[in-house]
Amino acid sequence: MLDATQRDEGSRRVQENGTEVTAAGIARLAGVGRAAVSNWRRRHADFPKPVGGTETSPSFALTDVEDWLRNQGKLAEVPLRERVWQQLAGHPEGPVTALVHVGCVLLLVHDRPTVWLELGAGSDARLAERLPGPLDQVLTPRFGTGRERAVETPTTARLLASAPLLRGAVELASELGTRRTYEFLLGRHLDANPRQYTLTPTGLASLMADLAGPARSALDPACGTGGLLRAVAAAQANGTAGNPHLHGQDSSPELAALTALRLGLHTRATVRTAAADSLRADAYPALRADAVLCHPPFNERNWGHDELAYDPRWEYGFPARTESELAWVQHALARLADGGVAVLLMPPAAASRRSGRRIRADLLRRGALRAVIALPPGAAPPYNIPLHLWVLRRPAATGHPAHPEVLLADTGAFAADSRDDLDWQGVRTAVLDAWRPFDRTGTAAEQPGLSRSVPVIELLDDDVDLAPARHLPPPAAGGTEQLANVREHLGETLRLTGDLTPPAADPRRPTRWPLTTVGELARGGALLLRTGGSGGQARVPVLTDHDVLSGSAPSGTLPESDDEPVIIESGDVVVPVLGGGSVARVVDGATAGAALGRNLALLRPDPAALDAWFLAGFLRGTANNRQASSYASTATRLDVRRLQLPRLPLDQQRVYGERFRALAEFEEAIRLAGRLGEQLVRGMYDGLTDGTVAPG
Repeated sequence: MLDATQRDEGSRRVQENGTEVTAAGIARLAGVGRAAVSNWRRRHADFPKPVGGTETSPSFALTDVEDWLRNQGKLAEVPLRERVWQQLAGHPEGPVTALVHVGCVLLLVHDRPTVWLELGAGSDARLAERLPGPLDQVLTPRFGTGRERAVETPTTARLLASAPLLRGAVELASELGTRRTYEFLLGRHLDANPRQYTLTPTGLASLMADLAGPARSALDPACGTGGLLRAVAAAQANGTAGNPHLHGQDSSPELAALTALRLGLHTRATVRTAAADSLRADAYPALRADAVLCHPPFNERNWGHDELAYDPRWEYGFPARTESELAWVQHALARLADGGVAVLLMPPAAASRRSGRRIRADLLRRGALRAVIALPPGAAPPYNIPLHLWVLRRPAATGHPAHPEVLLADTGAFAADSRDDLDWQGVRTAVLDAWRPFDRTGTAAEQPGLSRSVPVIELLDDDVDLAPARHLPPPAAGGTEQLANVREHLGETLRLTGDLTPPAADPRRPTRWPLTTVGELARGGALLLRTGGSGGQARVPVLTDHDVLSGSAPSGTLPESDDEPVIIESGDVVVPVLGGGSVARVVDGATAGAALGRNLALLRPDPAALDAWFLAGFLRGTANNRQASSYASTATRLDVRRLQLPRLPLDQQRVYGERFRALAEFEEAIRLAGRLGEQLVRGMYDGLTDGTVAPG
């Protein structure tokens, strides 16, 4: 129990170490830009003084800032989620501790909501004093005791500093639900600290769970933030296997705790997480799981090579110091039940390094390695290389002969210009269509350029190189009939291009019009200006900056979030803001309904005041773009509001608009002809080199 002196001391501690906020946070609170905050600091002597941070990036007490903004009439209606996030980000003990406290309380609200209603009715000191007991009653049955429980029950003294945050989080949960509230706060923290965490993208995690198949128990020995185990729980929720037993381990105590809380809010499964290095201090030596999923650390030299030389897990050979990934492979196999499946994300070098060839050979001979699947670049960090998935199955102890074939697949054909545009659905379909028949029968039909069931004996040479690209037949060229169709289509397009070629330009003196800017037109209501977002709940195609530059259909996706996406309409004008190109695209009926992607600006003209093609055409002027652009050391950014247009009556706008429309049609025909020409040339080269096209 806390006496009055302790309560006063705790309250003083909360006040002294209250939530801090940066200038960027103040700008979000007030609904202004950061430049406005800098101006306030210079012009107002009573602006709150910094209480932390650095000279170049100071931080301020959130309560002082809110009081000042309120007194000045500058405090915008702050969304609850933004206020809660600011409290979490500025927590005295750091955002991770705050996330653990919030997760514990949200789990209490999720499991025993009436208990929170009673506890939350009193003061912060009373809440902090009475909360540990109910929290422990929820955490213990959910996460166990002892070494397997990574989530410690917060003490009264630590909870007192979190009390305002906890109340805000529970209030937010009444709007969003406990699960979405925690995902929002955790996601904001991960986005704000991208270099601290190596995340497994959601699409990849789902694919790995699908490859593992139904499982009553699953382990992730390098669980991070729990993305893979969450995917397992989601896959089981859609099946009939019931709630699985989920085990996670991570060398970071913070990540082990966050994983447990995240899973606890997502599933009723039994969750056990431990904080320790899985290779050096395995927390589950007796576990025999149905599935092991793992995204291990790559190229780790200090993985325990010296002290683990005689470890019984090395059934397939002692890994070299440079082969940490093969140590993780054997750890996963050691924790599987007979017939259980392990899916590991691996660097491509692990499939071909000479130092690992003996272990790879033994994995093949004994039937443990069932598939190696090359992913497209951009599938997971590091994004610049095509990582591999290894699918393994622990051989049964019955003495049955090993499988004579292994599946090799390469999904490099699904590579995109950016990782945001990666077609995960296409990758998933291609991989599972190859894996599932192979998993049932031990063999699979060959798909040129994509997958092949390779006899193990073919791989057991001096190198034991398992890189799929080295063993797959080239993609089918399509034959002479397809080449003839491409040639015919190219001829039609070239004839159309000739018809659309603009007439000779009529020379004239430069015309000087009175000018206006996009910003002025937006303020006057002649057009609506919007920018692309980074997330949304709508599951619609996304028009990316690459789509605009290449003239292609919407190809991107947005990560799921609570933000509302900007849906484009027919007649909108879309402009890329990065890269320095002079491009503007008028949205047609085929593109309408897609969401606006990042690094794009949307201009929606009022048809009674502006012609869309007139607007798009003048926005493409080289001099216009140059005067509206700013230049950094590595990029050019377009300030759309500074782009200029002549002030012309609507009928004259339409005259220019028709000419700009004709130019756009000519440009599209030229672009199509280029693509067809490249396709024809590539097909001819492939046909001549693989013997399907005669040279004569």
